[in-house]
Amino acid sequence: MTTNKRQIHFGTILQGAGGNMSAWRHPDAIADASINLDFVKNIAKQAEQAKFDFVFIADGLYINEKSIPHFLNRFEPITLLSALASVTQNVGLVGTVSTSYSEPFNVARQFASLDHISGGRAGWNVVTTPLEGTSKNFNNKPHPEHQQRYEIANEYLDVVKGLWDSWEKDAFVRNKKTGLFFDKNKLHAVEHAGEYFQVNGPLNIERTPQERPIVFQAGASTSGQELAAKHADAIFTHQHRLEEAQAFYSSVKGKLKNHGRAEDDLLIFQGIGVLIGENETDAEQQYQQMAELVSIDNALNYLGRFFEHHDFTQYDLDAPFPDVGSLGQNSFRSTTDEIKHIAQVNHYTLRQTALASATPKPPFMGTAIQVADQLEHWFNSRAADGFIIQGTTPNTLTQFIDHVVPILQARGIYRTEYFGTTLRENLQLPLPVNQFEKSIPQEKIA
Repeated sequence: MTTNKRQIHFGTILQGAGGNMSAWRHPDAIADASINLDFVKNIAKQAEQAKFDFVFIADGLYINEKSIPHFLNRFEPITLLSALASVTQNVGLVGTVSTSYSEPFNVARQFASLDHISGGRAGWNVVTTPLEGTSKNFNNKPHPEHQQRYEIANEYLDVVKGLWDSWEKDAFVRNKKTGLFFDKNKLHAVEHAGEYFQVNGPLNIERTPQERPIVFQAGASTSGQELAAKHADAIFTHQHRLEEAQAFYSSVKGKLKNHGRAEDDLLIFQGIGVLIGENETDAEQQYQQMAELVSIDNALNYLGRFFEHHDFTQYDLDAPFPDVGSLGQNSFRSTTDEIKHIAQVNHYTLRQTALASATPKPPFMGTAIQVADQLEHWFNSRAADGFIIQGTTPNTLTQFIDHVVPILQARGIYRTEYFGTTLRENLQLPLPVNQFEKSIPQEKIA
């Protein structure tokens, strides 16, 4: 199935019982969902039934006793996505891996393997790792500064893409009669010698079903936008207001031409909280039920994570949000900037800021029609090409699939069948060109 009409795209985030500090306490929650394979498989199958583009796994490499429950005990992304590949056929499989705390060769090989295992459905969410404590788990090497992390990521992606291009599409002949297993003229070593990485290659797995796995980038800072404009197929972001989302959309799309790319070469996904009720009163009651599960102590712990696990219990809860200086600038820069901005504009106390951060009211909240209207408005207003759905309650995803998706399908802006068999086809993204093919003269096989 193909279409020339711009279509909305959906993914959903796999985060166990939820990203709320106390979501696991909800009466309908499966408390061990983060480590429950049957639960995760069911979510992936639901997403596939609804023709979602992908399921998405966020990840981190450092925890302490104040971390969100989901972070304390969860599957490693590549392992989980490989398991999901065996029980799904169409939905994309996107996982987070850090460029600051991993090696390009290993990551290139892992995602190429996942792409083959899944028949062309792999996606890599590139993060630079904000939490400074992560270095404690990696030989205590210095945690790179914000700008340096993006410099590392840029070179890292150059290396990985070079490795993915090691083999041309038809390099493996496997001719039993002649004894020719591969065409040596279609094998290329990346031979990278840069500031941060020395990688020769080639990669020991053939070119993947979708030519290269899809590259996502998560980061809203200027450095993050530049990285996405050069390398990414899609970007995962989060803006609270339509005008902010439109400005971000325009900014990122405007940077693509500097890298010889068209606007449609990169899709922008807004990560959004959703809550659906029979009416507005029902939606509000569902939100309050969830919000009341979070204590102020949990809210302060949640808030502290973004500010390098800063201890906010030392301040007066009902005084204005404290001046914490530059805390968070080398970790969750865009998030901490947003938190401080919201606190200042709304004249929030520390208590109000912590609770608003830990239990934010979903921006897409109301009846199914109201949520569908809002999604369509953001989509048509060029605030997003798609959305990554984060359910506010354990039942939200099912409600979204059962009630919102059919409305969008009836309006003709969301598909009723998958466009193709690979994640790249379903996202309607162009095929990448192997960087070595045009520069290396091809000889005939003797």
